Amino acid sequence: MSDRQQAKAKGGVTRATIHDVAAQAEVSIKTVSRVLNKEPTVRNSTRDRVLKAADALNYEPNPQARGLKGRLTHSIGLLYENPQEFSYVQKALEGVFDACRSRNLSLLLRPCPERVAVDDVRRFVLQTRVDGVVLLAPLSDHPDVVAMLKELEIPMAQVSPGVAEPDTISVNPRDREASEQLTEHVISIGHRRIGFIEGDPRHGSSHKRLSGFLASMRKYGLDSGEQLISRGFFTFDSGKQAAIQLLRRRPSPTAIIASNDDMAAGAIVAARERGLDVPGDVSVVGFDDSPIASHTWPALTTLRQPISEMASTAALRLIDQVAGVAQVTGHQEFDCEIVMRDSLAAPGPAE
Repeated sequence: MSDRQQAKAKGGVTRATIHDVAAQAEVSIKTVSRVLNKEPTVRNSTRDRVLKAADALNYEPNPQARGLKGRLTHSIGLLYENPQEFSYVQKALEGVFDACRSRNLSLLLRPCPERVAVDDVRRFVLQTRVDGVVLLAPLSDHPDVVAMLKELEIPMAQVSPGVAEPDTISVNPRDREASEQLTEHVISIGHRRIGFIEGDPRHGSSHKRLSGFLASMRKYGLDSGEQLISRGFFTFDSGKQAAIQLLRRRPSPTAIIASNDDMAAGAIVAARERGLDVPGDVSVVGFDDSPIASHTWPALTTLRQPISEMASTAALRLIDQVAGVAQVTGHQEFDCEIVMRDSLAAPGPAE
């Protein structure tokens, strides 16, 4: 709920925001900002509509946002949640850093706790005066963080959001399609009873990957009931516990698909602790092709998503937007590919 909505719910005096002006004028927030900053590249009819809406709403620009409209600092902020497993953040960081280095910009890192305080993020942005911000999942889906950056008119790029904001830069892997592809590959070599380990529900990718798995199971008329699905949180330990639950089912799955590699590694350990051979008794596959995928035993069959490339693209588009090179808002998706290793094989004759 926005500050305006909260104030209205409490019966207080509400202050119009740039979101309200954009909605009433039926334009993007970026267009409102361009009009109010008297940029010459706006159509007269659009300018009149925005000014009329601002006047009708008694809109006053946020003074903090106006204070940020000075000289560029040639720096980009990267906001990410403190991870228990660092591989995803590491790849994303490498991509954003490469983009900043190629354009001679500084990169400022801001790790955030799981229960992020929006005021802390606001303080970071105001104190550092970064020209723009890259948000990694799940922060890219945090409604209060996104709303605050929009209110301050800070350009942002979202990496792997569940729902892409129409007026911002965003990048995603084709998670649902990739999950369908991976599931169909597991089915194609003979598996019929396949377990699935979900990821952290705060990540949009978790829902997309589960959706792709279910779609493929339905396509081939296979059982995809709740007994074949277990919850994880993108960590090794949660993957191990989820796999233990799946392997206790009777009959147990002949293959397990985990929503990321860390959980798949946990599933391999869970299987071995039960005296099962991987892939002889149960196959395990992951998602991401993170460094751990080639370090497990056996090495992990997984689905590679181009994390560094996505993060670099998001950062470069953000830098272009800040520099005024082009209006580059919008969503861009990236293909994934299966990486075959040794943790996947056809089910045994008994199966």
